[in-house]
Parts: sequence; C-alpha cells; structure tokens
Amino acid sequence: MTETKEPAPKFFGTYFDRDVVMRLSRWARIFSWVVLAVYLIAWLITLAQFLIQFSSGMFFNKGMSIFDSLNFFTPYLTQPIPGVMFFFSLQAIAHLLIIFLDVEENTRRAARK
Repeated sequence: MTETKEPAPKFFGTYFDRDVVMRLSRWARIFSWVVLAVYLIAWLITLAQFLIQFSSGMFFNKGMSIFDSLNFFTPYLTQPIPGVMFFFSLQAIAHLLIIFLDVEENTRRAARK
C-alpha cells in the first residue's frame, strides 16, 4: 500500500482555481465582519460623545424649538448604514462565489454523463 501525496490533477478547462475562490470567499466573509465592527465602534464612540455634549446643554441656543434639537440626531442615526451595507454586500459576494462554484461543478458533472 503505497500512498502518494501528490495533488489531484487539475482540470484546465476553467479560468480559476477552486482553492483560491474558496480562500477569497472566506476572506470576504472575515473582512465583512471587520468592516461592520469598525463602523459600529466608530458610531458608538461618536454617539456617546454627542450624547454627552447634548446632555450638558452644549447644543441649545436661544429660540430653538424641539424640532431643531431633533435634527441633531439625524446624522447619528444614519452613520452606521454604510457599514451595514458593506457588510451585506461582502457577505453576498462571498456566497455568490460559492454558488458559482457549485453551478460550475454541477455543469461539469452533467457534461460527464
């Protein structure tokens, strides 16, 4: 029983390497979590700074109405949206790469029959 540790022969009918695509998919998933964490940490820090300044009365001027003070919150509510969009986009890219690998493998299997 002699077992060789030679890699399996590669099929040169494709333009990609399966291992590279899987590695790219894995890194896209990891990077999506990193991007989401960075955006959420930055948002929490700026929100905390704003709430401290807002509670100390730093943003109030004479003649301000309640609607003027509510407008201060709008940027802080929309700040994490790009991070969430980047997260979902990178997750979708990672899953699409795997779906395309499955489609290609199924196509090969169907062509061999």
